[in-house]
Amino acid sequence: MLVILFCIVLLILLVSWAKVNPFLAFLLVSITAGLMLGIPVNKVTASVQKGIGDILGSLLIIICLGAMLGKLVAVSGAAQKIAEVLVNAVGKKYIQWALVAAGFIIGIPLFYGIGFVLMVPLIFSVVYKYKLPAVFIGLPMIASLSVTHGFLPPHPSPSALVALFHANMATTFIYGLCIAIPTIILAGPVFAGFLKKIPSEPLATFRAEEMPADKLPSAFISFFTALLPVILLMLTAFFPYLGIKDEKALKVMAFLGDPSIVMLIALLVATYTLGIKQGRGMGQLGVNYVDAVKDISLILLIIAGSGAFKEVLTTSGVSNEIANSLKAFNMPPLLLGWVIAAIIRISLGSATVAGLTAAGIVSSLVVSEHVNPNLMVLSIGAGSLAFSHVNDSGFWLFKEYFNLSIKDTFKSWSMMESLVSVIGLAGVLVLNLFV
Repeated sequence: MLVILFCIVLLILLVSWAKVNPFLAFLLVSITAGLMLGIPVNKVTASVQKGIGDILGSLLIIICLGAMLGKLVAVSGAAQKIAEVLVNAVGKKYIQWALVAAGFIIGIPLFYGIGFVLMVPLIFSVVYKYKLPAVFIGLPMIASLSVTHGFLPPHPSPSALVALFHANMATTFIYGLCIAIPTIILAGPVFAGFLKKIPSEPLATFRAEEMPADKLPSAFISFFTALLPVILLMLTAFFPYLGIKDEKALKVMAFLGDPSIVMLIALLVATYTLGIKQGRGMGQLGVNYVDAVKDISLILLIIAGSGAFKEVLTTSGVSNEIANSLKAFNMPPLLLGWVIAAIIRISLGSATVAGLTAAGIVSSLVVSEHVNPNLMVLSIGAGSLAFSHVNDSGFWLFKEYFNLSIKDTFKSWSMMESLVSVIGLAGVLVLNLFV
């Protein structure tokens, strides 16, 4: 624990005080942590490379294609059109709540990283057009994405926990929904009300000059193109419930439902609907796409660095040591599951690793103590979201996209994630009194 604490403090100091590039800081800290935690010298760099490969392998295509789609949505005027339609529908006063609702609906079928990349252009279009505080407007929508990621199947972590505890997917979803809604309200719009003065100049890649109304794409084309990834993922998510048994059809839908393929299809459609159809040539679109990737290159490197740090800590076995030492404490199983997941999350940075590790430790208690397995899924899910900080890729995504200082990212993002975690636990304990 002292080694982990030292490495986290070192990482914060290198980035915030010494102004070292975050990617270099992650590499230095990851190698230092590996050596101090006893990983053989000849395997430290292999762990770092594996961590970088694992996290970029799953995110590189999605983030790059998402950035290209976001850039096109911005420069074509589609983001401007979407913002105008939303504000006209609910009024400027309630735009934050409209974005929260959109984030929640979109967050149910989407992985967190994809949802984040997709929704950022929409957030920024509202911020730029109506000159509103970026964190105040954006954080509640991001909170809704985070809550669905931690609490609601079919997201990877809660789905895996449902299987591990032999819980019921539908029951877990219903319980999760009961907890998610008040959690989003409190950790989103209510908390964001205290953050109006945080300075933020979001990434310029999603900022486009305001266009005259007659040059804008139609509302249907704007919404359809921007939300096409969501539509495709929802269709593939509901496909298994149609009762179709044909193996070939299932394989095709599994292929089409892969997030990378979904993003590729969405970008190809957008290239036509918001590009060629609007009179833009492929050369001009190519320049837009190159600019988009340039703008998010540092984010990719930072995420890669966080993956290296997580892998070094996982390889060292430190997560199992933390969990086993906590198991000796005599506390209620639902609270124990939350505490183990929270500490591993704070130490390693990965919500999924924290959730699955904690589940392995407390799985025997669910049977022996007759704990409601659906509530244990939600308790561990809440714990796995606790206090996201510099070792979590989500922390850096939020910081870099919203262009915040480390201090302000702690005040906004880290506090929001902690509120989600604590309110989620409270919701689980309240539900436990009635079910």
